[in-house]
Amino acid sequence: MWAASGGQCGKYLKESMPLLLDLLEASGELDDEPRYTPAVRDELVAMSAATIDRYLAPVRATEQLRGKSTTKAGPLLRSSIKIRKAGDEIEAEPGFFEVDTVAHCGPTLKGEFTRTVNMTDVLTGWTFTRSIRNNAEKHIISALDAAVGCVPFPVLGMDFDNGSEFINHSVVRWAGDLDIYFTRSRPYRKNDQATIESKNNHLVRRYAFYYRYDTSEEREVLGRLWEQVNVKLNFLTPTRKPIGWGTDKAGRRKRLYDAPPTPLDRLLDTSALTKAQKTDLVSYRNQLNPASITRRIIELQDVPIRLAKDKTDQLYLAQIPSILPDVHKGVRVRKAS
Repeated sequence: MWAASGGQCGKYLKESMPLLLDLLEASGELDDEPRYTPAVRDELVAMSAATIDRYLAPVRATEQLRGKSTTKAGPLLRSSIKIRKAGDEIEAEPGFFEVDTVAHCGPTLKGEFTRTVNMTDVLTGWTFTRSIRNNAEKHIISALDAAVGCVPFPVLGMDFDNGSEFINHSVVRWAGDLDIYFTRSRPYRKNDQATIESKNNHLVRRYAFYYRYDTSEEREVLGRLWEQVNVKLNFLTPTRKPIGWGTDKAGRRKRLYDAPPTPLDRLLDTSALTKAQKTDLVSYRNQLNPASITRRIIELQDVPIRLAKDKTDQLYLAQIPSILPDVHKGVRVRKAS
């Protein structure tokens, strides 16, 4: 179950357990599992989030490599674009996206490398991801166009960081032509884009790792990977949202969150879709096989690992200076006593 869910934590797996079990049963994934019975299903559904986490503790994934961040502001045009700050009121309807790019540069920013445009709807958590050759305006606009065409509800607004890949006349003109509301965050204030910043880590870095991608073959594989990942996240993976503040038993202030539904379920609770559109999306989800999607994601992840791991490791090694003295220049090394 945990593997089929894509490694969800206990709080999320607790909420998605009934849906995942229904889909796995319908797709026949559990037919050859002798230990799975109606009684076991009842136990799984009744299991608390804390108990799930205790069972999963030994198999948690290890930490991946760390990458670099790449953004640079465009000063003149930037000052004319409205700022959206953390805490500003969000529209009570879907369609307002936070947008960012992730650099697949490995340990060095030299040369051309793949960028991934990542978009998340603030209200529903609906995600769209697309990898592009570089952050040239034409590639950015191509990715944004693809998002507008693929997202199943109207894109009403986009909030960008201060990177010059977004803050330029071409992107502003593109948004204006489509009547898309355009805002930007404050420089160096990650909380202004908290939704997409978290997605950059647990979506792009988690599924595509921290390797350097700079070939068309790698980009093509990433494109197929994001198709599967977006389906998994939008239709099958719960997301929670803060709903206020409370106090714990010790009297300390703590964040309160809602019970996490999937982005699709949040979308179905809005008026952004027609009845026919809602029916189509639910029918599509009911045909999904979570285990098959997870297997496909793992297969696709193996390809960029094979293509990019060795060259990325070599770049990392090239960044490490030798820690030994150069004996060829007459420096003597004293043996430890």
